Amino acid sequence: MKKWIYIGIGAVVVVIAVIIFGLSNLGPIIKRAVNSYGPKITKTELHVADVNVSLFSGEAKIKKFFLGNPAGFKTPSAMKVGSVLVKVNEKSLTGNPIIVDRIEVISPEITYEKKGAMDNFHTILNNITKMSNSEKQTTQDSKKEGAGKKIIIRDFVVKNGNVNLALSVYGLGDKQISSPLPDIHLTNIGEKKNGASPAEVFKEVFSVLYGKITSPAVTDVLNKQLTSMGVNLDSLKEGAMKKLEGTTGNVEEKMKDVGKSVKGIFGK
Repeated sequence: MKKWIYIGIGAVVVVIAVIIFGLSNLGPIIKRAVNSYGPKITKTELHVADVNVSLFSGEAKIKKFFLGNPAGFKTPSAMKVGSVLVKVNEKSLTGNPIIVDRIEVISPEITYEKKGAMDNFHTILNNITKMSNSEKQTTQDSKKEGAGKKIIIRDFVVKNGNVNLALSVYGLGDKQISSPLPDIHLTNIGEKKNGASPAEVFKEVFSVLYGKITSPAVTDVLNKQLTSMGVNLDSLKEGAMKKLEGTTGNVEEKMKDVGKSVKGIFGK
């Protein structure tokens, strides 16, 4: 009888050891995946500072998530997040798809910048879409259905976010206006296809995020703040003209571009 008790205890110890070993390696796995694969998807700077994992809850905390801007945009970042909580089903790490029970993005600071008819987040979304389409084509060409690691995310939450419109690019110095970002809650990402590629996950999440950033819930707040500041299209053009003084080339043509950019922001 004692023999079976000892065997049972030994089995439990082994299982616990395996779980602890897997969780202890989860942090480096997440950090390496984000820092190496993320920039390839967005075509921008993207990195996290560190990932801490709780052995008791199995929850990972990503610290200092940073998403840079595409080439041609002036603000230093598109999004910064102090912490992102990730709960992974550790048993799925060795399988395919990997199951992520929950991702919670807490208090993201978003900088929205327009450039002509485009903006920084739309440009990043285009980059992600191209990467996603390229992955699909590669899969089709190789005739390997579901090639590569796939992901299913049960719950994806963004809360307490803030959207900043940096007015420095329009000649208004360091002034900045902001609006709360409506919360986001997505469920079962990638489940319909038994797992989605990282680029496909990025595309789905970023599409919803972009929709929230450009929604009336955000733009109406920004427009009201501009009105209260006494800022209008003419004053923005005047500030931009001062920035253009001393530059070479056709200033009138440059001001037309400024006008288009401003109209794109305020919907005039």
